[in-house]
Amino acid sequence: MSTVFIERTVGTCEVPASVRALSSLPDIDYADRFVLATDAEATPEQWARAMFGDVPSSAEWVIWRGLLGLRLSRGRSPATVGGWRVGGRGEDWIRLEAASWFLSADMLVQTAEGRVSWTTCLHHDRRVGQVVWPPLSAVHRRLVPRVLRDAERRIRAAR
Repeated sequence: MSTVFIERTVGTCEVPASVRALSSLPDIDYADRFVLATDAEATPEQWARAMFGDVPSSAEWVIWRGLLGLRLSRGRSPATVGGWRVGGRGEDWIRLEAASWFLSADMLVQTAEGRVSWTTCLHHDRRVGQVVWPPLSAVHRRLVPRVLRDAERRIRAAR
């Protein structure tokens, strides 16, 4: 079983450079990283699908599409996770990408040595992103630990 503790890092300078290097963004204006210690084994894509599903949930649709204006895919596809486009992948990571008219976002899911991590990186393409994201980031940081724990339960149940 995983520990209750989830390591949290917030700030572009606090997220490791090796992680930031996997981002597709030209500049990173916001970054956070959450790491869950777990013995549940799954690929990065399986973890991402356990976190976000194949298509966005109603709540995700309201937040991602409604509040952030992210352009998401509605249908199931091997090229998307939770409506986000799979922008890159490696043996131990997958990068999901989405953008709106005022910001671009990457979500990076990584697995290594009994841990799974979720890193969120944002680039403000327009000033409005600097206004919209800060209050939403507080909600985001409260939700991420629950999303990771719920994903761990889904992965265990699938085994």
